Amino acid sequence: MTPLYDRDQAAIANLQKLRFFPLAVTGGRGAKLTEENGHELIDLSGAWGAASLGYGHPALVEAISRAAANPAGASVLSAANGPATALAEKLLAAFPGAGDNKVWFGHSGSDANEAVFRAVTKATGRSGVIAFVGAYHGCTMGSMAFSGHSVQAGAAKADGLLLLPYPDPYRPYREDPTGGAILTELRQHLELAPEQFAAAFIEPIQSDGGLIVPPAGFFRAFAEICREYGVLVVCDEVKVGLGRSGRLHCFEHDDFVPDILTIGKGLGGGLPLSAAIGPAKVLDCANAFAMQTLHGNPISAAAGLAVLETIEREGLAQEAERKGQRLRQGLQRLAERHPLIGDVRGRGLACGLELITDRQSRTPASRETAKLVYRAYELGLVVYYVGMNSNVLEMTPPLTITDQDIDAALEILEQAFDDVTAGRVSDTVLADFAGW
Repeated sequence: MTPLYDRDQAAIANLQKLRFFPLAVTGGRGAKLTEENGHELIDLSGAWGAASLGYGHPALVEAISRAAANPAGASVLSAANGPATALAEKLLAAFPGAGDNKVWFGHSGSDANEAVFRAVTKATGRSGVIAFVGAYHGCTMGSMAFSGHSVQAGAAKADGLLLLPYPDPYRPYREDPTGGAILTELRQHLELAPEQFAAAFIEPIQSDGGLIVPPAGFFRAFAEICREYGVLVVCDEVKVGLGRSGRLHCFEHDDFVPDILTIGKGLGGGLPLSAAIGPAKVLDCANAFAMQTLHGNPISAAAGLAVLETIEREGLAQEAERKGQRLRQGLQRLAERHPLIGDVRGRGLACGLELITDRQSRTPASRETAKLVYRAYELGLVVYYVGMNSNVLEMTPPLTITDQDIDAALEILEQAFDDVTAGRVSDTVLADFAGW
């Protein structure tokens, strides 16, 4: 019989693939995945954060089964449905933003960010948008238009796009670890064109740009400057929201509230679901303006309700804080023994490990990073890398991951680092895997 991975290669287009090793999954339970050959792996990525409750969580299984057995239509396009309405109400109740807010539903972070981008420019009559170098807001034409990641360098950009450096304490812009130099540039641009910009898209932790945690208070100050000039602040928490950071919303760490919040990935617990929460004057600016036939699908919405209720019932935000500390403490111990590790960072269960060839120059160790994730896969661990230089291990496991799985993952990483450092991982293993 032809192996599953080979069948995938023959039948499914490469356009939608980002592969690092020949993972071929047939099932999952908790924070573990099972391959066709029965090999079990700890998923330290959580399917890029989408598997917020892990695999096969009873609350998710029950909610999806119940909704599928008696589906309330297929969307919110031309009819109200119970699960979508209930989910919208729950999202609004959990969002601390003041005023008359509403919810827009989509399938992914990409379409949520694109819908907001289109809506804010239409509602305000302003065409300019502010974002950050390294930002990855999606992979549709509209979301790529205001992203700043190196892998999208050839994508057409929005007219009037301003890309600012992201505040990275490990690689500070103009040697200012507070990000103050970036705030000065923001104010200078807004003073030159006070009515040009409709919105600023931010990530409270820059995810695909390198799992970068900004300096404390930076985004609170950033939002205050934007509001002086009537610029809406859009917070993209597609990967780091809904309990992952140790708070329900990641922006809470910086003690400010954005005008608009976009969420996805973990909201559906593995089903396609995203949402934008923001002022009615923006999200009601036009009818039939940002719609798709299955937006607000009741089965996906039922999954979203189960995710939010489980996060609350099981205290998963608080658990993410505790488990994240456990994981980062283990990573710090690894850093003491492995010079390849330059920086350990994160909040809650959103953790990053930056690999470098030399601690003085901080030169990105891109090749070593690719070898490391491949070797970790062979040893029983799924972890991927991100970053503008493809040298940051990103760890966004299920919020339900156990302490035992965290400790086992750290042991595997220890072995993988030993093997890469000792030259026991050949360059040839990467021949078929381009990664980022």
